[in-house]
Amino acid sequence: QVQLVESGGGLVQAGGSLRLSCAASGSIFSINAMGWYRQAPGKQRELVARIMPGGSLIYADSVKGRFTISRENAKNTVYLQMNSLKPEDTAVYYCNAAMVAGPYENNYWGQGTQVTVSS
Repeated sequence: QVQLVESGGGLVQAGGSLRLSCAASGSIFSINAMGWYRQAPGKQRELVARIMPGGSLIYADSVKGRFTISRENAKNTVYLQMNSLKPEDTAVYYCNAAMVAGPYENNYWGQGTQVTVSS
């Protein structure tokens, strides 16, 4: 069974830092894009950052210069380093990966990890 397991969320004061990790496990043939999304109460889920196998990156404008996404392909793991956190970064953060674990590529989601930034 293929799954994404996240860790690293929590409560932090404004200006602080957190590092999220997400590891893919199971019978995985290959992983394409990996990324992080977030969903705040009453809002739609939005892309935070995404990284391709070759390293190309996409960031939401709201996190540019503060968040850094990276991945370790050998460990099937993606990270999100979050610095200079703001209260508006408070949300449930979801890991996402496009993976081939059978005949086709499918989109997989983690269970979500809560990030709360206090003012």
